Amino acid sequence: MLEGSNMTMIAVLVVLVILSAYFSATETAFTSLNRIRLKSKADAGDRRATLTLKLVDNYDNLLSTILVGNNIVNLSASSLATVLFTEGLRLRNGAVISTVVITLVVLIFGEVSPKSLSKEYPESFAMFSAPIMRVLMVILTPVNFLFSLLKRLLSKVFHQEGDNGITEEELVTMVDQAESEGGLDQHESKLIRSAIEFNDMEVDEILTPRVDIVAVEDTDTMEDVAQAFAESGYSRLPVYHEDVDDIIGVIHEKDFHAARYRGIEDLKSITGPVLYTTGNTKISELLRILQREKGHLAIVVDEYGGTEGLVTLEDIVEELVGEIWDEHDEVIEEFKKQEDGSYIISCTADLADLFDLFSIKGECDANTISGWVMDQIGRIPEEGDRFASDGLDVTVTKVDHRRVLEIRVEVLPEEEEKGKDQ
Repeated sequence: MLEGSNMTMIAVLVVLVILSAYFSATETAFTSLNRIRLKSKADAGDRRATLTLKLVDNYDNLLSTILVGNNIVNLSASSLATVLFTEGLRLRNGAVISTVVITLVVLIFGEVSPKSLSKEYPESFAMFSAPIMRVLMVILTPVNFLFSLLKRLLSKVFHQEGDNGITEEELVTMVDQAESEGGLDQHESKLIRSAIEFNDMEVDEILTPRVDIVAVEDTDTMEDVAQAFAESGYSRLPVYHEDVDDIIGVIHEKDFHAARYRGIEDLKSITGPVLYTTGNTKISELLRILQREKGHLAIVVDEYGGTEGLVTLEDIVEELVGEIWDEHDEVIEEFKKQEDGSYIISCTADLADLFDLFSIKGECDANTISGWVMDQIGRIPEEGDRFASDGLDVTVTKVDHRRVLEIRVEVLPEEEEKGKDQ
């Protein structure tokens, strides 16, 4: 039977292993906790959450306290185990046996298991541990002070340059993680990603190209303008003088019908001013300009002063909230999946959407799929043209004069893709 002193040492060892588990779990909890979730609880009046946030804000001292406590406990357990196995139990090679046993016990019960459990419920365990850690931090204040001095010295020796702020890529990663963990649904995460990337987008990525602009000439009759409004369904039409490269204003459908009702035949009297912008203008900046000028449409000019396209307030808003359809719009499905697994794709769609759909990292200067197709073929596409790129088999299915309107896309089998790459 074990002597009383041996039983005491075993009991102390058990306590030391429990303390080791506590420090290990606490370290993992404070490292893994969600500050936003914790702040929400603190704002709701949870005092434990408030205390935990204060400890997180003083993380250097907290970590020093945890590490000092954990090392004291583990070293004490190791020393006591050596005494127990060599003098208490008088085992042959007791030092070796004690090293093996205490290493396995601390590793399993003092490190791996508590850290794994704490990782599952970090906020709960951190809030449970916070009052105890606050007391230990006060007790170990002198030790923490010495460590803080050492940290400052090391910071001067190993000075880190650069900004430690959160980047856009890190923010997007956080949103993706929140979506995968169920904190955000797909629509919410997409909205947040759009807001994060909104400031990086330029006008030429969302404009309506020159060839698709519906405009009227300043010499057109009221009947011609009425027909243009009726056929296009737009509420505003640009007005040009002699050529679309010389847009001089814009007509609002409401003003047009009011003037026609009063018998006014002069278009210039109802033509309002128009805003101009460039393709490399940030859409966030253009949004502020449109808001300030109370405008809904801007003409995009190229480097030669000609008309490159136009962009509307709705185009900008759609980059944030997604496609907006009203009761008069014809809903266009840009990516239509076929029964055989292939896709019929409108070439006016965004090229980034194509890459996202097939999870590929293509490189192309074009913004639309049409530009990508022309870049791949190297000439004006014709119906029936076919090429392979980034694991996709692409066939041109519809063209209109010099524009490609539609393609069929199939994913190449891996063997066939390798064969075409060789």
